[in-house]
Amino acid sequence: MKLLILNGPNLNMVGIREPNLYGDKRYKELVKEIKLYSKEKKIKSKVFQSNYEGKLIDKIQKAYKKYDGIIINAGAYSHTSIAILDALKSVNIPVVEVHLTNISAREEFRKNSYISSLAKKVIMGKGFNGYIEAIDYFVK
Repeated sequence: MKLLILNGPNLNMVGIREPNLYGDKRYKELVKEIKLYSKEKKIKSKVFQSNYEGKLIDKIQKAYKKYDGIIINAGAYSHTSIAILDALKSVNIPVVEVHLTNISAREEFRKNSYISSLAKKVIMGKGFNGYIEAIDYFVK
């Protein structure tokens, strides 16, 4: 099984940005945890982060017929990007959406995620463990 794990804007600043919300573990620790867990589960995973919407869309489009699943934390683009939603629709790959925080309990503008309408599963508020749960979803 091959999984593409996409992270959107500002996720590279996890551990620095608002540690009271996102925790103090750094992004490179998240990537390491994902890679180790993927290896343990005998899954090939590619982790990619970008602050640019178009780069995320390019990765989604290039995933066509190459990946069995996409795990995405689109960050703020979750709430604004119909383009990312359309890209995910176009490749017809199962999607699990992850958010480090519980977006439904935050500011009003964060409560709607376009990606949620397509996702097979939405995982919120579990920090880094949300990615582990997302991997497990594909394993089962």
